[in-house]
Amino acid sequence: EVKEQIWQDNGGMYSTVGSINGMPVTFLVDTGASLIAMNSSQAKRLGIDYRLTGKPSWVTTASGRENAFHIMLDVVKVGDIQLRNVAATVLAGAVPSRTLLGMSFLGRLKMENSGAAMVLKQVK
Repeated sequence: EVKEQIWQDNGGMYSTVGSINGMPVTFLVDTGASLIAMNSSQAKRLGIDYRLTGKPSWVTTASGRENAFHIMLDVVKVGDIQLRNVAATVLAGAVPSRTLLGMSFLGRLKMENSGAAMVLKQVK
């Protein structure tokens, strides 16, 4: 079993540093997001050619309907937890400002709240 603790920030949100395909990413934990979600400039920084490899789509966000591309990420890592072939979406604009760690990653783990920390567990 691999465990990772994620602490609340000053705004009461859970954020953590991890990586996508070996590149560093600051994630905002979002259990309301079905997929890992990032904006197009984050995808470019990570070397993800979403227009070539992604499936054009759209998503509904708090600010309305947005053009998006569904992609698969080879490796997503948070602490010592590493998952392969994780579904994600790239939104065409500047939203979200931070990469959202959604349920395509979190749903493959056990999640527990422990005071001001969220504990993620990967059962091997």
